[in-house]
Amino acid sequence: MFQDNLISLRKIHGYSQDELAEKIGVSRQTLSKYETGESYPDIEKCKLLADIFGTTLDDLVSYDRNDSENFGLDVPPKGKHIFGMVKVGDKGQIVIPAKARKIFDINPGDNLLVLGDEGQGIAIIKEKGLLDLLRAGRRYRSEAEK
Repeated sequence: MFQDNLISLRKIHGYSQDELAEKIGVSRQTLSKYETGESYPDIEKCKLLADIFGTTLDDLVSYDRNDSENFGLDVPPKGKHIFGMVKVGDKGQIVIPAKARKIFDINPGDNLLVLGDEGQGIAIIKEKGLLDLLRAGRRYRSEAEK
């Protein structure tokens, strides 16, 4: 997995082996060995690679695009998630996947705001998150008016 992710991310970001090797302070031959699985970088180099690609260390090392939950997609950017498909019930209800509820701390009884953009799709935000965003916007505006 690691070597596939490394190759994929390097190509997505448009780096040659030489360019990426220079960024992490190794030779092109060493990077080539990482990509073939002949050797693996130490943890500092892995962290540096994850930072360069804007992904998590965990996804860099263990993301499996062939896992059915990942829909054959490449390693996601840090903070971006694919939670899988949900089916819309008769009354329009959906079940938010457990992993999403855990990551976003969504609990029974929480109020969620559903937003929509006909060109982009639907977004769901916790009421508290929206209120915090609005308060921050008001503070910013009042500070700018001073």
